[in-house]
Amino acid sequence: MSHKAGFVSLVGKPNAGKSTLMNALVGEKMSIVTSKAQTTRHRILGVVNGPDHQIVFSDTPGIIKPVYDLQESMMNFVQGSLVDADLILLVTDINEKYDETEMIERIKITNSPVAVLINKIDKSSEEWVNKKIDFWQETLQPTAIFAISAKLGHNIEAVSQFIMDNLPEHPAYYEKDTLTDKSERFFVSEIIREKVFKLYEKEIPYSTEVIVTSFKEEARIVHISSEIIVERDSQKNIIIGSGGSMIKKVGTYARQDIEEFLNKKVFLELFVKVIPDWRNKKNYLKRFGYDH
Repeated sequence: MSHKAGFVSLVGKPNAGKSTLMNALVGEKMSIVTSKAQTTRHRILGVVNGPDHQIVFSDTPGIIKPVYDLQESMMNFVQGSLVDADLILLVTDINEKYDETEMIERIKITNSPVAVLINKIDKSSEEWVNKKIDFWQETLQPTAIFAISAKLGHNIEAVSQFIMDNLPEHPAYYEKDTLTDKSERFFVSEIIREKVFKLYEKEIPYSTEVIVTSFKEEARIVHISSEIIVERDSQKNIIIGSGGSMIKKVGTYARQDIEEFLNKKVFLELFVKVIPDWRNKKNYLKRFGYDH
């Protein structure tokens, strides 16, 4: 029996819905999904296995013009994912202006099939959807264009079929029970970071990193210690909240999700640490996994 396998890269601007789409395609919650833009910082692989296929999805950070070294590293993840992609899915919000010519030019020179996914069509009219389809046809001449709603699951089946039709014949790249290339610790830190994004305002989430410092698994319970890294003392005070009220909330919500994710009772300890200007410090970025 022939076997298909390949790498499928999801690229696009912040908040276009890449993470929601990836979670829908993989059928698991792999990537942070919040209403705030630019929440995905790493390139996260999600693996879908079947008897005759293996699809390796790659969710990447949103395309931005880098201001910090951190963002520079994030954009390197995007470039890397375009280089080794067998298929590219460009995810675009129905209402966003698209003037990222550099990214379009890069996609144009790829030999891989490209599909443009016009997302969030549930928030639009048929006339506007058709206009966008014409725009992308003219701008990129992709292999295919799909009007979708990742959130409502509209047209996701057609996207999956497009992927299957265009996957190259190849043996599996990973063991067949692999779901992702990331560790449990990575997903635990992402769950905590997601709560920070949901519970705090303004620049706080963007100045924050989460590191799991200890992960001890026992028969009935997992003991986890984690540091929430911020850049200033004032941010530390906001994260902790009056009488520790906010950090308690983060801990409660995160613990519930981590227990569901690990299928085990969890004891979670959270600490807040200040590292001034960590987003521009190469040694810290390397330690936090942004060394691409």
